[in-house]
Amino acid sequence: MSITGSPDKPKKSLTDQAYGALRQRIITGVLPPGREMSELELADELSMSKTPVREALSRLGVEGLVEAFPRRGYRVTSVTVKDMNDLFAVRAMLEGTAGALAAVNLTEAELERLDALADASYIRGENISTQSFVKANEDFHSAIAQATRNPRLHNLVVSHLEECGRFFYMGAQARDVNPETTNDHHRIVAVLRERDPERARTAMIEHNENTRQGLLRALLDQSDSTLSF
Repeated sequence: MSITGSPDKPKKSLTDQAYGALRQRIITGVLPPGREMSELELADELSMSKTPVREALSRLGVEGLVEAFPRRGYRVTSVTVKDMNDLFAVRAMLEGTAGALAAVNLTEAELERLDALADASYIRGENISTQSFVKANEDFHSAIAQATRNPRLHNLVVSHLEECGRFFYMGAQARDVNPETTNDHHRIVAVLRERDPERARTAMIEHNENTRQGLLRALLDQSDSTLSF
């Protein structure tokens, strides 16, 4: 118990700390696709022993974010066009359904929060504002999924948003997505206010496709693109 009488939060294990730190670096591009690294190197950077780092890398391997090479170390996995298309195809189905269900369940307070989240913006190349923007984007989509009143669907959407995290950061870093995202998000809120499930489903699917196409164009236009086929 703490001095105030409230229970203390359980401390994260070293493995959890290493996992969280490394995952964040991979998602935000600090450790870019193709980057090779060793347990010793990462342990030094994180100021901990190799054991929690090894266990964290194992978890990241299960998630498909790193790959291990015997006697050579580890490498951040590459990002492929197929990966992106597969993820956005699933996202369209999940979030289209979420939009349709949320349209009949959202409260006025929830709609006001969505409008506020839709105003999020960032300065391209500025890491802190980019992280805040991506977080607001994830919160926007998560809030719509939560409004379905279907916890299983909400959990699926949140899990998929986390899996798409690298793509969100890559997109925000490759081009200015402020106008596109703001306009699409406000249009989605306006449709949700109409309480029309099928129009809401369509708006969510169209936004998903706009994001996919814009990201693909921007990454393929980069001469040093880390996107492969």
